[in-house]
Amino acid sequence: MQWFGPTSVEEGSVKADIDLRVGGRYRISFNADGNYNEVGGVYREVVPNERLVFSWAWHSTPERESLVSISIRPEGSGSLLVFNHAQFVDSVARDNHERGWTELFAKLENYLA
Repeated sequence: MQWFGPTSVEEGSVKADIDLRVGGRYRISFNADGNYNEVGGVYREVVPNERLVFSWAWHSTPERESLVSISIRPEGSGSLLVFNHAQFVDSVARDNHERGWTELFAKLENYLA
């Protein structure tokens, strides 16, 4: 929760309910730029320390479900994370998510440094 979301996420506002198993649901909420945001979905694949696949839909537009896949594998003295977010309804949604994920991964990199 310390590094989730784009840079506009208000510190301390992230909350998560997670049932991490195939078929389990998750819900993440946060405030950003003075607005309440909530996203959730269902875990489709859970392979500990290797792979996570889950649906992704904003509370405000539940019909616009997309799919996130994350794989992690050893590489050299560290790990390689492969992230894919697909099945967007249009290019605007894709571009907005790309910006948000890019900011999230920058926050994660700083957190791990």
